[in-house]
Amino acid sequence: MLQRHTVSTCVVILTGILVFIALREAVAIFAPMMLALVFGIILSPLSDFFCRLRLPTALAALLTCILGLAVVGVVAILLEPAVSKAIDQAPLIWTEIKGLVSELQRMLRGLEEITEEIAATTGNGDTGSTEGDVPLPSASNALFLAPDYLGRMFIFIGTLYFFLLGREDIYRWAGKSFNRLGDRELRWAEKRVAKYFITITAINASFGTVIFVVMTILGMPTPIFWGVLAFLVNFILYLGPICLAVTLLLVGSITFVGPYGFLPALTYLVLNATEGQFVTPGLVGKSMRVNPLLVFLSLVVWIWLWGPVGGFIAIPVLIWSLAVANCILNPVEERPAGDDQKSTSGGELSIKSKEMATS
Repeated sequence: MLQRHTVSTCVVILTGILVFIALREAVAIFAPMMLALVFGIILSPLSDFFCRLRLPTALAALLTCILGLAVVGVVAILLEPAVSKAIDQAPLIWTEIKGLVSELQRMLRGLEEITEEIAATTGNGDTGSTEGDVPLPSASNALFLAPDYLGRMFIFIGTLYFFLLGREDIYRWAGKSFNRLGDRELRWAEKRVAKYFITITAINASFGTVIFVVMTILGMPTPIFWGVLAFLVNFILYLGPICLAVTLLLVGSITFVGPYGFLPALTYLVLNATEGQFVTPGLVGKSMRVNPLLVFLSLVVWIWLWGPVGGFIAIPVLIWSLAVANCILNPVEERPAGDDQKSTSGGELSIKSKEMATS
């Protein structure tokens, strides 16, 4: 019995390792597919709305895809001027950063001289290399990369449409194949993810607007860029706000003189802490809690796998997985349609859990 249990454990571990290797190596296929599935779950209420209007399933899925992609496109178009302006100012910021680095190099010149003397003594001083210009991508490189990105976009759109078209069949198949996981449980998990994402999107949009106003008052360059960035990075819990705070500290130190340069980053951290401790818990509610360690580990793993795409899908995938696990482990629990009530097992799913750090 013990030997059989050991073999089963080893098989599970090896399977997990192989899955991670496949996800890592086939990022061009799996990343757009997983992103489309998450996006489809988020858009599922809209698809259900079209179905309630007695539209054919294919037409409802098509309209949902078109509207979802149109919203993404409109947001990208609206953000383009701010992003272009920030890119135009990037050389100036980079020049200032190089100036700071040069100052640090002067301070460490004595250490460099010692290093050169040691290299000359050991006979390794002549490296025979010179610093050259970094080659810029050519038009031919862009043409070679275009099919790859077009292919990923095609995978994303195709997976999104066919998931919305056939998710009812998928849920029914799951109900027939698994005893404790059926159409009702999958719909319950789906609605939790959709509700979480819609609520968090509204919170992050309001937070980004506040950051835009504050950065305008403080005199930061391109304040709308910082507002948009605050909106986007807030979807990546913990890591996103930390990276933005460091960026604000660097740009603030370059833009302003003296202690005032620390004010943008400090103000952002105070507002982010306020949002995480009071605003989000009040709107998301205590029925969506999870251990902060799970949130952090999920972010680390998915970002390691797929970069920014992984950071975006990490929390929705975690919420969905915990909801499905809760359904499987508690099959007798009654969940009314669209319910968000507290679980009787005490396994409330929690996300946006910055408030958990103090609870």
